[in-house]
Amino acid sequence: MRLLHPTRFLKFSLACVDETGMSEFSCPSDMPTEFPVVPMRESVVFPHMVLPASALGEAAAHPALNESEWVLLLAQRHPQVTDPEVGDLCCVGTLAWVVRSGTELSGPRRILVQGVGVAQVEAFVETSTGLHARVEIWDSHEGAQWSPEVESLMRSLRAKFEELVPLRGLPREILPIVANTEDPGHLANVVASNLCLEVSEAQAILEVRDPVSRLRKVDSTARSALDRTIEEAEKACEGSMRDDREAFLREQLRAIQDELQEENAHPDEVTDYRRRIDDVQPTDACREEALRQLARLQKMHSESPEAQVVRNYLDWITELPWNVLSEDCGDLDRARKVLDTDHAHLETVKTRLLEFLGVRKLRGDTRGPILCFSGPPGVGKTSLGRSIARAMGREFVRISLGGVRDEAEIRGHRRTYVGAMPGRILQSLKQAGTRNPVVLLDEIDKVGTDHRGDPAAALLEVLDPEQNGSFVDHFINAPFDLSQVLFIATANRLEPIPAPLRDRMELIPLPGYSAEEKAVIAERFLVPRQLEEHGLVAGQVHWSNRSLSQVITDYTSEAGVRGLERQIAVVCRKVAFRAAEGDSTPVRVTQRNLARYLGVPPYVREAVSTENEVGVSRGLAWTESGGELLTVEASVISGSGLVLTGQLGDVMKESGRTALSFARSILLDFDPTNEILGRNEVHVHVPAGAIPKDGPSAGIAIAASLISVALRNPVRSDVAMTGEITLRGRVLPVGGVREKALAALRNGITTVILPEANMRDLEEIPREQKNRIEFVPVTHMREVVDAVLERPVPKQAPLRWPARVPAPGSAMLPVSAEGS
Repeated sequence: MRLLHPTRFLKFSLACVDETGMSEFSCPSDMPTEFPVVPMRESVVFPHMVLPASALGEAAAHPALNESEWVLLLAQRHPQVTDPEVGDLCCVGTLAWVVRSGTELSGPRRILVQGVGVAQVEAFVETSTGLHARVEIWDSHEGAQWSPEVESLMRSLRAKFEELVPLRGLPREILPIVANTEDPGHLANVVASNLCLEVSEAQAILEVRDPVSRLRKVDSTARSALDRTIEEAEKACEGSMRDDREAFLREQLRAIQDELQEENAHPDEVTDYRRRIDDVQPTDACREEALRQLARLQKMHSESPEAQVVRNYLDWITELPWNVLSEDCGDLDRARKVLDTDHAHLETVKTRLLEFLGVRKLRGDTRGPILCFSGPPGVGKTSLGRSIARAMGREFVRISLGGVRDEAEIRGHRRTYVGAMPGRILQSLKQAGTRNPVVLLDEIDKVGTDHRGDPAAALLEVLDPEQNGSFVDHFINAPFDLSQVLFIATANRLEPIPAPLRDRMELIPLPGYSAEEKAVIAERFLVPRQLEEHGLVAGQVHWSNRSLSQVITDYTSEAGVRGLERQIAVVCRKVAFRAAEGDSTPVRVTQRNLARYLGVPPYVREAVSTENEVGVSRGLAWTESGGELLTVEASVISGSGLVLTGQLGDVMKESGRTALSFARSILLDFDPTNEILGRNEVHVHVPAGAIPKDGPSAGIAIAASLISVALRNPVRSDVAMTGEITLRGRVLPVGGVREKALAALRNGITTVILPEANMRDLEEIPREQKNRIEFVPVTHMREVVDAVLERPVPKQAPLRWPARVPAPGSAMLPVSAEGS
């Protein structure tokens, strides 16, 4: 048998039937008892149909078509099922003969499948070669006797089909086949196979066993198809007439406007906007609003101010990435390399980010927590957001929120205002060009509030994964899906952020760097970058290790590395100036010549005294620039009351009062006759009076200096301490342990007293630095006294209250305003 061109498929089908006698099909003696099952997802094959591989769709790849001569074609009940089981298949199908044509030498084997009869499954059989079925083959002539009714039905069906052929655009070669078919079942099958029916409709016709009943059902289906086709043709004709009338009226309107010397929106402009709206495929609500505005534009004068407002709105609608998504890169190894390449240290933060990316990869979901990097300036919060975008393969957009006080900056302005435009969120998406970029909300703690609204309140919806899927900008006035945007916020301090907004974010602290970490960052990142920015080549400026360390300690005072990079830039700038004058000799920056490039060191640290002194203790404080060592001095003079100086805040003043009260009470245990703190004026001073200080963490340091003064027992100079004290002497935990420990290490302190509850925070300190400090956990001030005083104190009895309050001169008086 020869393979014919697909355009001659119907003629070939009839020829096969005539040549092989398939219209008179009966079971041959060698017919197998079981047939391989081939599922058909989107089509139903009728007897006498001949299908090439291209018409079989996915079923053409079924192995049974290459291994068997007979197959059973069964339609699926649900086409969306890709791997159907027995329950997903219909029980009535078409028994087909596999006709092979072509040889392997001339190319790939070509296959034809010809339906020969209807078969009903009696049982399914699982074999090693696949699913088989035992079937009952229906007799195609069963009940097909001639009668006037049958003749009338066949004549009526032929007439309806002749009308459908030109209306449906079917090949006219089908008409002779239909006209020459005298068998009722065969005629029903031929017509049904060309009506383009749904799978359920075609299967219902195939399952009708009686040929006359099947002919009657196909006649009813053809009548419905003819009525539906005629109705569609009439609607198309009416639409064409309506379009012609609109074109005629627009031409008349254009002529009238020309006579009145007026112009309207050019038809090309309206057509262009409509095409652009169709291209971007906005949401249904936005599309409806855009078409309504386009209709208004069509009626406006082209130069009217309102027309410009509408054009601006339509431009924004057609430029937003409604359906543009960038593909995420789920390679965690690549993400780890990107983070390690862009940032040194910050291992805890990197691990958390990799866990975050790993969870998103497993879930296959774009939703997740909103990350907030908090820490002092210059530690790499913004660059971390950029690295995350690069690791994920997404676009990166930064939105600076510092000083934003208008809610419209987030939600946009309403179009009734002059110069209205969308908020910064949608502006960032337009800039990125995708609907799933990484958006960095920089300095979220600097958002302010005034009469124009609260931008932080508007961010509540933006940063809530449960709500931002339908974010409404006032300018667009239609929901926009932000659920696939990865929002990352940065902040220097968490206190100014409103509690509801802070609750929506996962806080990831970024502590400051130690001097050793800064040296590594400078060598790996800062120096090469500044050489490139100043037009210098590698090796033209060489830094010694000691020179970099001196720049870090004597020329900068910060937790980050921004100031360090500026000092490196100063040296590179001087070398570049000399090279521009013609001297390109390589420069070696050492400790000796560093002052020639950078001048006198502005931050030369005062050497910490190694002498144990009475009334002088060392506390540890946290600042936005990292940890600092505080010296607390106490003395007693003639008079009464408590004086606190050193520009202390209210909380620190209260800590001083509490420390004095506890010191007075504990002295009753050491020496009941000791009334130094009760009968004299107590003065506590914290040097660097120009710098504001506040917080409760200096409580035990103040108490230690007061007890030292009262007992004339010096405080060890190699010990620093931090912790809040209560009126009964309990030591409570404080924050910023890592920064405080690094500050102690920078100043040569080898012993640090910590509240016992803060010992868990030592995990944040690098191991090599933690091993250089001895941490002493304490729970009560008595333990602090034992650890910091030079001489042992007398055995302490349990704290007892005196039978009477000390003399009036020893009563605690209000804090003096001096020094505040």
